[in-house]
Amino acid sequence: WILAEGARSPHGALAVRLSHPQLAAALAPGREVVIDDGKIRAEVIRVEAGAVELRVVQAPLKGARLKLEKGVNLPGARLDVPALTEEDLQALDFVMREADVVSYSFVQSVADVEALLAAIEARKALRDPGRGLPGLVLKIETPRALEALPDLIVAAGGRLPVGVMIARGDLAVEIGFDRLSEIQEEVLWLCAAAQVPVIWATQVLETLVKEGQATRAEVTDAAMGQRAEAVMLNKGPHAARGVAFLRDVLARMDRHQAKKEARLGALHLWREG
Repeated sequence: WILAEGARSPHGALAVRLSHPQLAAALAPGREVVIDDGKIRAEVIRVEAGAVELRVVQAPLKGARLKLEKGVNLPGARLDVPALTEEDLQALDFVMREADVVSYSFVQSVADVEALLAAIEARKALRDPGRGLPGLVLKIETPRALEALPDLIVAAGGRLPVGVMIARGDLAVEIGFDRLSEIQEEVLWLCAAAQVPVIWATQVLETLVKEGQATRAEVTDAAMGQRAEAVMLNKGPHAARGVAFLRDVLARMDRHQAKKEARLGALHLWREG
């Protein structure tokens, strides 16, 4: 069950609450719900006052454990959820005093960008005058953000230094895993044309960082991140090793690729000696 604010779990069933109550309000029978970047997939089978009943239709063979702060996606649903929350506004006070960059999660519209710019402007007095305003990273996580990306870049870049993060975990769930490769290429091309830096993010070298050994697919994925200006790793017990491994992979790829342009340099594989 998914519960709205103040509702109780029916009949003592397993239930979760969402950080955005608007998500529960958008659910209807037959709607798909995806949890934790696709590890669990469920279908809405019943909606009651303040509660939504789900049936799990896909999960790992060994099962999966619901944990705090894991993402919930509603593929295909058009959600009008404010990107800037009260918690974000409270954190922005600290950001203005200490940070160089603001990452903007689930930004979807020019109105979202304008709301954050207005909040930053209202807190200019908190900023050291010698530092200038922080840069802004637009985290692209939904189809609406993709559709509006050119407008988002113009709206943000006209006021602050701007970058784009391809947040591939949520994005893959929202648009379909089969389309992710195509879409991340188009985002790279668009940002290259706009001269906007890109962060290649989500599950890069995830197995290496968490377990100490990368998979072949992860190595290839990390190499493709060379076309972005930055690559983001998640936390894990082998994070330092992951950074060193990634640095080596990207340095090797730099000889072959400059962002989206192949260098076509001399081949070394068949060189004698």
